[in-house]
Amino acid sequence: MNQSSVNLRIIILLFIVCNGFSQKNTDEEITYIYVEGDSIPKTAIELNEILILNRVKFTSKEDIKNYYLIKRRTLKVYDYAKLASERLDSLESRFLRISSKRERKRYAKLVQKYIDNEFSEELKKLSRSEGRILIKLIHRQTGSTAFDLIKNLRSGWNAFWFNNTAKLFDLSLKSEYDPYTNKSDFYIEDILQRAFQNEQLERQSSKLVLDYYDIRSKWENN
Repeated sequence: MNQSSVNLRIIILLFIVCNGFSQKNTDEEITYIYVEGDSIPKTAIELNEILILNRVKFTSKEDIKNYYLIKRRTLKVYDYAKLASERLDSLESRFLRISSKRERKRYAKLVQKYIDNEFSEELKKLSRSEGRILIKLIHRQTGSTAFDLIKNLRSGWNAFWFNNTAKLFDLSLKSEYDPYTNKSDFYIEDILQRAFQNEQLERQSSKLVLDYYDIRSKWENN
C-alpha cells in the first residue's frame, strides 16, 4: 500500500465515522467531533499508528518462496499466540487477588484445563513448521518462552519433559523470537505488521521491545 492510498483511507475514515460541528465562545471557535458509538463529544481523536511498509528486498527466488511459506503459517497460528497472551494476562491479574498459594495453583490448573479443552484438538493439526512459528509468536506476545510458561504453570520437571518431547519433532520450547538477528523472524514481523495494517489480523502489542524500522534497516543494510 503506497503513501497516497494510506492518506486517502485516513481521509475517508474520518468522513465516515466522524460528524463535526462548531460551537463559538467569546474567545475562539472550538470544533467538537462526534464519533459513531460514543455520545461524548471530543476535541480530538486518536488514530492507530500507521507504518510506511515498503516492499521487502529479496536476494533470491528461494527467499521469496520462504517468505510466502512463512506468511501462510504465521497467519494461521497468530491467534493461538494472541490467546496465550490474553490468558496469561488474565491469570496474572487474578493471581494478584489470590493470597493462598494453594488457591493460586488450583486456579492455574483451571486455566490450563480450559485452554487444553478449547484448543488442544486444533493445535494437534499444526505441522512442525507451523509449530515452530507458534512457539516464536508465543515468546513475542507473552514475553516468555513456551518452556518458561509451562515451567511456571506446571513444574520444572514437566517443562523439561515437554521440551525434550518437542525436540523429537524438531521443535524447541525454548526458542526465542528475535527479528534483529534471525531472518525468518524478520519475515514474521514484516508479515504481522502488514496484516495488522490491512486488518487481516487483530493487532496485539508485543511484550518484547521491537522497533520495526530498526529491524528492517538492519536487514536492508546487512
